[in-house]
Amino acid sequence: MACNSCSTADGGAPKGCKNNGTCGTDSCNKLTVFDWLSNMALPGGQEPFDCVEVRFKNGRKEFYRNTEKITLSIGDIVATEASPGHDIGIVTLTGELVRVQMKKKGANPTALDLAKIYRKASQKDIDIWSAARDREEPMKVRARELAIAHQLEMKISDIEFQGDGSKATFYYTANDRVDFRLLIKDFAKEFSIRIEMKQVGFRQEASRLGGIGSCGRELCCSTWLTDFRSVNTSAARYQQLSLNPQKLAGQCGKLKCCLNYELDTYMDALQGFPDFDTKLYTEKGEAICQKQDIFKGLMWFAYRENSIQWHVLKIEQVKEIIAENKAKNKVSSLEDYALEVPSAPEKDFNNAMGQESLTRFDQPKGKKRPNKKKRPSGEKQGAPKPVASGEPNTNAQNPNRENRHHRRPNKSNRNEPKK
Repeated sequence: MACNSCSTADGGAPKGCKNNGTCGTDSCNKLTVFDWLSNMALPGGQEPFDCVEVRFKNGRKEFYRNTEKITLSIGDIVATEASPGHDIGIVTLTGELVRVQMKKKGANPTALDLAKIYRKASQKDIDIWSAARDREEPMKVRARELAIAHQLEMKISDIEFQGDGSKATFYYTANDRVDFRLLIKDFAKEFSIRIEMKQVGFRQEASRLGGIGSCGRELCCSTWLTDFRSVNTSAARYQQLSLNPQKLAGQCGKLKCCLNYELDTYMDALQGFPDFDTKLYTEKGEAICQKQDIFKGLMWFAYRENSIQWHVLKIEQVKEIIAENKAKNKVSSLEDYALEVPSAPEKDFNNAMGQESLTRFDQPKGKKRPNKKKRPSGEKQGAPKPVASGEPNTNAQNPNRENRHHRRPNKSNRNEPKK
């Protein structure tokens, strides 16, 4: 996600608007809603809806009533009613879509006890708000140290300051109930501020903090998912996934929410399948189901005595054998119904040119060639090797040139007369 203010740095990398979650266009934030009614005018005589949606830290959103009829638009920083004092937030949605969002989240648009918007935030309000947010990270580190000193089984996941800096909300996670009365006294003494403790679930903690999932994208709970349904291990069993907690668990430590996305499709496909515990009775023995392929409509069976060899059957053939077994008849064997599975061709992992092999380093090294024999000291280097009579002269470098060494006469025969 990126806003219109995000520019591009050298090399094509996004530079970012550097607003760290307080982007004016609200496009860099989590759980944003596109206002597709922004360019449409209201019918004549109808007044605009007087409630607006305001976002606070980490995607927390609340609805407020605009009793003062202030002209507000998306991205405006406003001061809202809080207890005690006031809070600072950013307007994320106005108009008729706020009514739709309130109905979706179970809020009553006509409720009289709805909090109000005081005014648009002044520069002084924004400065106090920014200074309070800068204190959150060092306070979180110190708060965790105090919780460890009290030996409490809890984790301080996040701290959120109120806009006027008068109160801080500590979000924590814990498996059991925690007695933190002494811890709150130490917090108030250490930070000199009003303390409020709020427990959140592990999934809510992951949605507040955000992150990147194993799929390489941002977490669903921090971008668009708002309702956290319970996920059971049966969802993984129906999809024939290995029950490996390291792969099935998300950043919250619970089962991934995406296991429920395709569960309905698998459940519909399994309606036409026989039960996995179905047993087939043949003359060769009893056969047990070993594996299913839901989308291809195949089932693998093996004899109880020979569980290594599997036979592939279609679900129509399995139902036919089940009907015979119900009639107290045994089929001859599974081989009469099994499909012939073509053997997969062997893969050659050489490169496209066929010059190198991936297993070239696994081959044993050849023996080293013996060194060449040393020439005798009397023989000159580069001298031609004597040739026996009747053999071709293979030592000549140039066949068109005569070898002067063989045609040179001996010194003892130079002065002898020619015959």
